Amino acid sequence: MKQLDLRIIKTKESLKEALMLLLKEKALNSISVTEICRLAKVNRGTFYTHYGQVENLFEEYFKEIMQNLKDSYLEPYKYAWTIHTEELNPATIRIFHHIEKYEEFYRIVFSKTAPLNYYYLLFDHLQQLLDEDMRLHGNDKIDTGMLSAYQANAILGLVIEWHRQDFKQTAEEMNKLLVELLKYITRP
Repeated sequence: MKQLDLRIIKTKESLKEALMLLLKEKALNSISVTEICRLAKVNRGTFYTHYGQVENLFEEYFKEIMQNLKDSYLEPYKYAWTIHTEELNPATIRIFHHIEKYEEFYRIVFSKTAPLNYYYLLFDHLQQLLDEDMRLHGNDKIDTGMLSAYQANAILGLVIEWHRQDFKQTAEEMNKLLVELLKYITRP
């Protein structure tokens, strides 16, 4: 595997940071390459070496975040093929740690000024992840599309409320809360 040059990694990080700063102020479609380059302190040629347009930079960063989300979601399955709510260990849940790691991104996505398509982009990826999981572990009698939509909205609902509370709880506290909510919902 070809090792990535440290300069390229630093340049791409600078471009992502500049994009995040600009996304706090305006929608993706109104951000220019010039603005990103000025903030990142790189020239336009460097930008175009890595990305054809601003959307490509956003897409690469979004894919990175979604891969981390997938890895975080699947973490508890490393320890058990099937997870029973009553046996779920909050320490194995990593999804809220993922949110903490990318808090700046989620602050943008869930801000009241962000375009709704950011939410749906996130929702679609989360629903797809849950749908894949259900096809592996699920029940043939339930419409997996509907169930994964329900679960994706439940998870995003928790994250949105966490955001509305300015992320005052730690990821560990959110893990415990999720386990308690799941126990409450699945109680006999």
